[in-house]
Amino acid sequence: MYARRRHVYFWMMGICVVLFVGAWAVVRLFSMPVAIGMCVVAMVIPPVAAMIANRRGPEDRWWDAPSGDPQSDAWWDELDGRKRHDER
Repeated sequence: MYARRRHVYFWMMGICVVLFVGAWAVVRLFSMPVAIGMCVVAMVIPPVAAMIANRRGPEDRWWDAPSGDPQSDAWWDELDGRKRHDER
């Protein structure tokens, strides 16, 4: 799951770089408004890429992972109505 999100992030950031470089190296020679439009599109890509890369899927089990602090874990288990393994 993480690998797929990482690949999507790098593809999106690669497209962003290509848009910026292409806009100011090639497209600006033919059409300045198109080059500015390409830069505006490229400007929107990094925040969207970060949101996609940091998105949690339904199969990601991050909310119920133990924190490592026994007192905190016991407190959260009590709130969730779960018994700890050592309290059978």
